[in-house]
Amino acid sequence: MGVALLDTSAVVGFLHADDTLHEAADRAVRAAAREHALAVSAVTFAELLTGAKLGHHDEPLLRRFLMEVVAARIPVDEQVAERAADLRAGRRALRMPDALILATGDLHADVVVTGDRRWRAVEVGCAIVALDG
Repeated sequence: MGVALLDTSAVVGFLHADDTLHEAADRAVRAAAREHALAVSAVTFAELLTGAKLGHHDEPLLRRFLMEVVAARIPVDEQVAERAADLRAGRRALRMPDALILATGDLHADVVVTGDRRWRAVEVGCAIVALDG
């Protein structure tokens, strides 16, 4: 069993039935969970909690999902930061939070599930599953 890293958009899409990516996220997250342990980057964790604190997400539901379904929260350490810097330097349009999540996937996951189709063009050592909404 490997690791599937969920991007913020995948978690939001999965948890919100009214999200445009909900159906695709539901399929992709369930498929990933059958084959892999689910994880999120510390960046995704922070983005999700920020959304909850701003009232965009149901915080108790989000926390239950993160505690009961997501097996790990992967920190941003120096190795992840170095890889993110390489990715960002190679693709100036790539935002640093996205580079950090992709670097986390590159170093710690077998697959990254995201709503951002542009990530498929970034060369990393794991598969990128982009949701089609």
